[in-house]
Amino acid sequence: MFPGRGSFRGSRGASFSQILRKNLPAMTESYKTLATLNHPSNDVFNQQGESTFERGHAAKPTVSPKVLIDKYTQGETHAVSLLHQLAQVLQFHLEIKETVTTGNIQGFYFAFCVVIDGVEYKTGMGITKKEARLKAAQLALPELLPTLENLNYVLPEASDVPPPLPVKEEPSISDIHPCRAIHERTSSVNLQIPQAVKDQLTKLMNSHPEFSACAGTTAAFIIQNAGVFEVVALGTGNFNTNESASMSGRIVHDSHAVVTARRSLMRFLYRHLLMFFSKTANLTKKSIFQQNSSSGLLSLRDGITLHLYVNQLPKGAAIPSKLRLNPLSISAWQVNNEISLHLSVEGKVFSVFSSSFDQSPSKMVSMSATDKLTQWQVLGYQGALLSHFIEPVYVQSILIGDIDCSDIRGMTISVSQRVEGITSKLPMFYCMMRPCISLVPSVATSSADKCQLTYGINWSEGDSSVEVVDGLEGKTVEQSPFKSGPALASRLCKAAMLHRFKLVAKEAQRQDLLAASFYKEAKRMAKPYQEAKNVLKEFLLQQGYGSWLVKLSANDNFSM
Repeated sequence: MFPGRGSFRGSRGASFSQILRKNLPAMTESYKTLATLNHPSNDVFNQQGESTFERGHAAKPTVSPKVLIDKYTQGETHAVSLLHQLAQVLQFHLEIKETVTTGNIQGFYFAFCVVIDGVEYKTGMGITKKEARLKAAQLALPELLPTLENLNYVLPEASDVPPPLPVKEEPSISDIHPCRAIHERTSSVNLQIPQAVKDQLTKLMNSHPEFSACAGTTAAFIIQNAGVFEVVALGTGNFNTNESASMSGRIVHDSHAVVTARRSLMRFLYRHLLMFFSKTANLTKKSIFQQNSSSGLLSLRDGITLHLYVNQLPKGAAIPSKLRLNPLSISAWQVNNEISLHLSVEGKVFSVFSSSFDQSPSKMVSMSATDKLTQWQVLGYQGALLSHFIEPVYVQSILIGDIDCSDIRGMTISVSQRVEGITSKLPMFYCMMRPCISLVPSVATSSADKCQLTYGINWSEGDSSVEVVDGLEGKTVEQSPFKSGPALASRLCKAAMLHRFKLVAKEAQRQDLLAASFYKEAKRMAKPYQEAKNVLKEFLLQQGYGSWLVKLSANDNFSM
């Protein structure tokens, strides 16, 4: 068993066999686990040229992951030790690597983040490297452990472990991402989330059956907490507005399902921020947020993870199954119209390199849903305004319930691999969060009611009823169960978001934010977020994927 807190040591000069005999993790610049060290290319040889590991034999795990986790929860081991123990037992690749500490944090801090099979977790900070590593591990475990809850652990006998094989020409997903293979075996989780979405959607549609035709494009955000899955935001839709750019912030320009669901999620986050900053202790306790002492920002409470369900494969970049790419990098010469950035125009998508669409200034153009998912997995789903109060919020998994989809490889490459290597360039708290992407059962199909083809609904936890928005007009329809006023501005529009931002700033007593006169000004004040956004755009351009759409700043130059 690992030593207790305070005696956690390792030697860069010690051989891996010595470290293994002591049952201690290697304390190098990046923590390499036994799963990586046991690969033929990484064998350690002694002076006689013999491997310090006996080929074909692995150390037999003597305890189950559940026992290790129980010891951690009981305070017998600390977070860093548990991660290394799990890495040895479950054979995934673990790194705890130092990252950048830019941003508006005062004082000198070290920053580290946990990386498991390429998936980067939240950044931990401390005045010493040891403290920062421990904080990073403590932030990673609440997100990692729920994915292990439903596994049936089988500890292999030493004789069952074959010798390491050479890298295959076309590696399976478990070869590239063992941790993801573990996640995909948690089939019960992948069934519970669609069922939760179906139950919530059925409840909403039973109350308003006249809008059931909208359900075919459903996207939803689900919070997982203590094994319970709760749908907290939902949206449907498939169009951009045909209206010209709004100068008042009261038109919703992009009503695609995943965009609508994400803006509904932002409303949910604002609601819980108001609860946190309220003067009522009971409401503060019910909020999903907690104070992060190292950053001064709020973060999701320990044990809470966020997931995204989409009923259709998001529009945008896609990879033909016959195209073979290096799983860790995509060279610029391999980029073509299918993996470049895409634009959404009148319900259709075009590569940014394409000249086949009308670039008339009267048409509303936005980035494709897939490209926005790529952006959100780097910048977080909270957006610029909310980043004044909270750390980036990422989804741990994206579940696709498209009955016509059989290959998610293109989605994986588009959302994750296009931005591989960007984390080290980002400000503190930001990272490339690689989601686990899976195919799951569909929860709904649309009916043939063409009268509602352009309609989309939105809802978030706490709403008394749904709002129905005409995607082409960008406004609430007259027959919508919820209407904010006679002007029919949607509760998802920018002006509504600015109003919520001002309410939270007032409750949080942030006079600096209340002094912002315009929506654009409030967004620009979120400097770490804007820095991360600029890094992302430049990174995608340098990799050859094209330029991110630049919208007229005048559209955001409005106030309440």
